[in-house]
Amino acid sequence: MDNILCIFRREFRSYFDAPIAYIVLMFFLLIAGYFFTTNLFLVNQANLRTIFGIIPLLFVFFVPAISMRLLAEEKKSGTIELLFTYPIRDAEIVVGKYLAALGLIAVLLIFTFLYPLTVSTLGNLDAGQVISGYIGLFLLGAAYLAIGIFASSITENQIVAFMVAWAISLFFFILDKILFFVPTSLANILEYLAIEYHFQNIARGVIDSRNVIYFFSMIFVGLLLASHALSRRKGD
Repeated sequence: MDNILCIFRREFRSYFDAPIAYIVLMFFLLIAGYFFTTNLFLVNQANLRTIFGIIPLLFVFFVPAISMRLLAEEKKSGTIELLFTYPIRDAEIVVGKYLAALGLIAVLLIFTFLYPLTVSTLGNLDAGQVISGYIGLFLLGAAYLAIGIFASSITENQIVAFMVAWAISLFFFILDKILFFVPTSLANILEYLAIEYHFQNIARGVIDSRNVIYFFSMIFVGLLLASHALSRRKGD
């Protein structure tokens, strides 16, 4: 646990020591804010449906951008070999870096609290649904991040890591949107695999154990595959 915390603190601090955190935060809030204010002033509707609709799509692009450097940069610079010389397990490296990036995603979501606060001053706000919506967004970001750290573990090129993570994330994102084009026997399977399907269930205020298990399974598998990829490199 001490090793994980040490890696977490180093990685999380590095985001804010460099411009990356501020750039990601600025663009994320600008895009999300644009859709929120458009819905507020042009459509004259004070609700969070636009935010809970656009942030999952933004995560498809922003989370791979956050995760692409986690392990790929270490491997390219050779510092991963230095980490291997310390009494640190591969899983601890992966989890420490994962938690640091997850902390940055949490910061992104915290800054969006301005939107429900704005809605609460203009009309009635369903606090329970907002809380469940943010739980869903956090789990969604955590699942995409697990995909991203796996992609970062299999290459030394950050652009390749971004593209692989983006492609896999997009695949899971669009699965429930192509159900009309597949046989009924296959539709139920694809619907369950669709990440947006489980997020929408939670965002509606229903936190079902099946949806939570789905997200935790994706996170576990992503971290396990990333640890395995590091172990293979270490073995080489």
